[in-house]
Amino acid sequence: MADHDPDPETNDGGTDTEVIAAYGSVTGEGPLWHPDEQRLYWVDIPEGKLYRYDPATDTHEQCHDGRPIGGFTFEADGALLLFRDRGTVTRWADGETRTVVEEIPAERDTRFNDVVADPRGRVFAGTMPTEDRLGRLYRFDPDGSYTLVEDDLDIPNGMGFTPDRTAMYFSVSEEYRVYRYDYDESSGVLANRTTFLDLDGPAISDGLTVDSEGFVWVARWNGGRVERYTPDGELVRTTEVPAERPSSVAFGGPDYEDLYITSARGEGVEEYGDLAGALFRTHPEIGGRPEFRSRVATEE
Repeated sequence: MADHDPDPETNDGGTDTEVIAAYGSVTGEGPLWHPDEQRLYWVDIPEGKLYRYDPATDTHEQCHDGRPIGGFTFEADGALLLFRDRGTVTRWADGETRTVVEEIPAERDTRFNDVVADPRGRVFAGTMPTEDRLGRLYRFDPDGSYTLVEDDLDIPNGMGFTPDRTAMYFSVSEEYRVYRYDYDESSGVLANRTTFLDLDGPAISDGLTVDSEGFVWVARWNGGRVERYTPDGELVRTTEVPAERPSSVAFGGPDYEDLYITSARGEGVEEYGDLAGALFRTHPEIGGRPEFRSRVATEE
């Protein structure tokens, strides 16, 4: 469907959006709720910084840094699986890092971007375009293998599954589209790509998540907003964000009733707002779902 302005009655105007942590991240991304720890984790991609927030104590901290982190998942045993530059994947737990994939030779000149775990513990992971080619999408399987799923993607971004686990949404930012694939849970195969959202610029589709009703929430980078779409692609709600570049969204909290939003400052906060690069939270009165956990490097 084409992008359009929402009905004013469904636009909350961002009145309940609060600032949680204002680190001024260059590219804040990948918010993910850890149900074991009851904390939210997120990253600053190019700085390689990992942060976490504990809503019970209203405290947050940087807990890890190093090479760039494009995205991460939680393993079945609670560890973090970090997808970095050069096609490198590492496992981080209790302050210790272990290399899982040393590198992918075809990705030595780029980095991972958004990733998502599927119901069987696989991980779908996109990589950024380079000067010579567009981005790619890989699938990592629990047996340690990885497979190229798709290429020629102009910035692979957020992914999420339908509640019935028969389809996957996939945002490709510079194509201004969110695609929908048929998804086979038993094999992990994606097929029959169709366009779910065909959006107008300059706001691109960045990270996304799927709520408990099967509606899709999309962060609109360069648009200062997050949008909620029905499974048929109808825009039904807009949440304004006090930063020009919201980058991703995730539900969290004990009952998954809070929506967390990351943002980016890029080259400077002057251009993208005083709160560019901050982590925000809103309370949409719509529940989310726990994300699936990976089993690529689980130690059991």
